[in-house]
Amino acid sequence: MSIVIGIDVGGSTTKIVGMDGEKLISPLMVKASDPKASIYGAFGKFMDDNSLRLGDILKVMVTGVGSSALDDDIYGIFAQKVDEFRAIGRGGLYLSGLDKAIIVSMGTGTAIVSASGKEAHHVGGTGMGGGTLLGLSNRMLNIRDFNSLVKTAEGGNLNHVDLFVNDLTSKYLPTLPEGTTASNFGRISDLATKSDIAMGIINLVFQTIGVTSVFAAKIEKTKKIVLIGTLTEVPYTKLIFAGLEPLYGVEFILPKFAEYATSAGAALCTEE
Repeated sequence: MSIVIGIDVGGSTTKIVGMDGEKLISPLMVKASDPKASIYGAFGKFMDDNSLRLGDILKVMVTGVGSSALDDDIYGIFAQKVDEFRAIGRGGLYLSGLDKAIIVSMGTGTAIVSASGKEAHHVGGTGMGGGTLLGLSNRMLNIRDFNSLVKTAEGGNLNHVDLFVNDLTSKYLPTLPEGTTASNFGRISDLATKSDIAMGIINLVFQTIGVTSVFAAKIEKTKKIVLIGTLTEVPYTKLIFAGLEPLYGVEFILPKFAEYATSAGAALCTEE
């Protein structure tokens, strides 16, 4: 057995997968404040969960903001650092089955990568992401936990928070259909509940990411946009991004194991 391990070391979570050729093995996630501790913790858990020995591992490929904490090997196994944008591109295409697409990695902030085959380059991004969600929910709702924010948003009504195009004009606008957001939080009132505000925060962040991604897709001349990263686990992701598709003529794709795309992409870069 010759398994290549891919590890994506983020600011608060570390994701790890194994790749046996083109087969994805046992993706898992660990949380640790220290990047080196999270790397070794994720590696040890992966090995234990899969009853593997060190001799079963061919190589370890590490990427992400915390990859600089890595030495040249892990328990004597050769470890190599991978450019994060390259890993994002390779992983997004692998999970989506596409040959070309815009890959949008939604974590604490958001990185946007254009990928085609084995080539990938950073197009841009936005500071909107999980950090924004928690920062705003902390200040506005006194909620500091990600799962609590999602739970609070259940039943939230955007009509109590956002201003829509049809609120401003009764005239039909072909490029701005009814229900298009004119202003996030543009209609918030004293009647808005915590659920309404929580839903408004999530919608604000996702719509900003979505529109920014659309601009990147237009520049790169593609209509396929693949969403990856930790925020893809938010239950409202598919609904909010799907709402942008008819407006901009693009397709947002949410592949299985999307939160592990970058670690999978890192492992795939071993062949290069």
